[in-house]
Amino acid sequence: MAKRLSVAVGLWALGGPLGLHHLYLGRDSHALLWILTLGGFGAGWLCDLWHLPAWVVAANGPPRPPPRGASPPLSPPRVAGQLLVGGYFGLVGALGAPWVPTPLAVALGVLLVASVGDQASDPPRVVAAAFLAALLFQGRVLPTSLATTAVASWHRRFEPPQIPPPPLPARLYRLGLGVAAFGAPLACGAVSGALGVVGTAL
Repeated sequence: MAKRLSVAVGLWALGGPLGLHHLYLGRDSHALLWILTLGGFGAGWLCDLWHLPAWVVAANGPPRPPPRGASPPLSPPRVAGQLLVGGYFGLVGALGAPWVPTPLAVALGVLLVASVGDQASDPPRVVAAAFLAALLFQGRVLPTSLATTAVASWHRRFEPPQIPPPPLPARLYRLGLGVAAFGAPLACGAVSGALGVVGTAL
């Protein structure tokens, strides 16, 4: 079914910070990123309006195989997003779910940004870089995110489109799993903290 720019703009206006327009256009990683960061901390959602026409054209066109042997050009906004989201995931993990290793949280944030659009990175190397950087920098989030971003950018590659695309229920299921994986440790941490406060008060 052909995607319409008017529908994409309407979804951008009504539920843009929750990634509804990305879900409509089949950009599931981008939708998950927007859900977990509320539209790229607001700024990414606003910038999306300028990209919507090109995304609609790409969604309506035939899937294009990535160029053989070519690497995507280095994108400063993507690199900045990897750094910010990696740091954000690391801080959320450290504060809300201390049993989740901070380097793993940083690596997942960086990999999520790296997988937006038709690109990806090398997950094993990115995760290994995060743990090594955390060891070298004594667990500090910002240097860990910076080193992990550098490795993810170095190993960037085109990701071939999935043909045929998965049905909507399967896409929503995977999106729900991603949201649950992010939110469940935070919910457990909040409940544990609340029980601790109540226990102290009693």
